[in-house]
Amino acid sequence: MEYAIGSMLALAVAALACAVGFDRDRTFYPTILMVVASYYILFAAMGASRRTLAEEMVVASAFSLVAVIGFKRSLWWVAVAMAGHGLFDFVHRWVIQNPGVPTWWPAFARRST
Repeated sequence: MEYAIGSMLALAVAALACAVGFDRDRTFYPTILMVVASYYILFAAMGASRRTLAEEMVVASAFSLVAVIGFKRSLWWVAVAMAGHGLFDFVHRWVIQNPGVPTWWPAFARRST
């Protein structure tokens, strides 16, 4: 259910941005990518884990670098990175253990077994 909500929210944001003209500025989608990538850094800071914070900063920096490259060269880089971030969300809990991920973010939190 979380993935459906996230997908619908992403489509709604893109549709609204198109309708009001936000997407006419080349910086709009690269900025969105950088903000979305920063959420896990926030969660790591909330979980007070230095190791996780460093891991999340590396991942967010990679997405931010692609956002900058996409802004400078082609927004297709940003589109691919946005899709890549969505795919990363599917595997995040198995790649990085982030104790700060809130319980209301269930698809992305590591489940206890």
